[in-house]
Amino acid sequence: MIPRYSRPEMVAIWTPESRFRIWFEIEAHALDAMAELGVVPREAARAVWDADAKAGPFNVERIDSIEAETKHDVIAFLTHVSERTGPEARFLHQGMTSSDVLDTCLAVQLKRAADILIADVDKLLDVLERRAFEHKLTPTIGRSHGIHAEPVTFGLKLAQAHVEFQRCRKRLVDAREEIATCAISGAVGTFANIDPRVEEYVAEKLGLTPEPVSTQVIPRDRHAMFFAVLGVVASSIERLAIEVRHLQRTEVLEAEEYFSPGQKGSSAMPHKRNPVLTENLTGLARLVRSAVTPAMENVALWHERDISHSSVERGIGPDATITLDFALARLTGVMDKLLVYPARMQKNLDRMGGLVHSQRVLLALTQAGVSREDAYRLVQRNAMKVWESDGELSLLELLKADAEVTAALTPSEIEDKFDLGYHFKHVDTIFDRVFGRHA
Repeated sequence: MIPRYSRPEMVAIWTPESRFRIWFEIEAHALDAMAELGVVPREAARAVWDADAKAGPFNVERIDSIEAETKHDVIAFLTHVSERTGPEARFLHQGMTSSDVLDTCLAVQLKRAADILIADVDKLLDVLERRAFEHKLTPTIGRSHGIHAEPVTFGLKLAQAHVEFQRCRKRLVDAREEIATCAISGAVGTFANIDPRVEEYVAEKLGLTPEPVSTQVIPRDRHAMFFAVLGVVASSIERLAIEVRHLQRTEVLEAEEYFSPGQKGSSAMPHKRNPVLTENLTGLARLVRSAVTPAMENVALWHERDISHSSVERGIGPDATITLDFALARLTGVMDKLLVYPARMQKNLDRMGGLVHSQRVLLALTQAGVSREDAYRLVQRNAMKVWESDGELSLLELLKADAEVTAALTPSEIEDKFDLGYHFKHVDTIFDRVFGRHA
């Protein structure tokens, strides 16, 4: 992923230096376990760790140059370790195969990436909760099909986003657990040349669990689920981003991204304040989701292993996690600084002459003995006059002047149905469901 959409902590997981460090730990921990079992000399295991401590970081250029000749990345790495260690390095990788190193390393990397993503979601949840309570009773119009429906509060919109990202967090936690498996089982996964206890030892040291049946590779349904979860989180990011983009439209302008001093919205039109961050989030969500289908297609490998998945994962592993990390952080910043305009929300609520209260009048007429069909007809014929006047007429006044309506409802009963606060009587209940406390 390009630096523009990257953050250092997540990028660090995917550097060659980090990958080689994990490879070394897998090999060295496996060697420790084999020493405990008497398969290799204890002195050899100690010598490998001691040599590593003295040698410092791995020479990535040297490993690359060896790989250019061997055409095999794990062999190139082991050759470099031998150069740093000496003759004791001959005990490394005993009974192991490349996938033991590669797959276990990828599990460590994805587990660490999930930790960062979960922390990202936690920060977003904190911001959404704070802003939701801030605007718990800020009236705004609810829309269905993009058309004014009935009143809601802006806090309810944010509470909905909060509970959605609660689900995202749970999915990430589950995906982290499912991906965190270790395979040190040797060729075709039979443990013929390595004791299963070595796998158990390495798994414990790396915070993983042993893969029950690895068939030489860790089954890719685990990875497919992991990347599918990233795709769902990205879609939730996009959903909230699109809400902000709509609310920032000039005709709506109920909320907008923070516009910093000195910021420019357009190279041609100095008046512009564009929703560039949330538009960017929509694009980043597409990139994350683009990893899902290849991850699904990686599940079907030939027999006990092939490497058709390898090139895919070298791309989607870093790209999807780095992009999603950046997107979550950006969304958190957008929502933290989001400019909210309650007066404009109220103005938009009022602009269609009270049409948002039509359902309450409909229900009142039916409760007064009017058939539902007639009640709908009476309210709709007045509502359409207001609609066609672009809100210049008042639904309340038209209803009070309609003899068929007033035959069933008194003027004061009609007026009572235009109470905005009526729509918010269960806001506390909803907030209790989302946040687990009364406010």
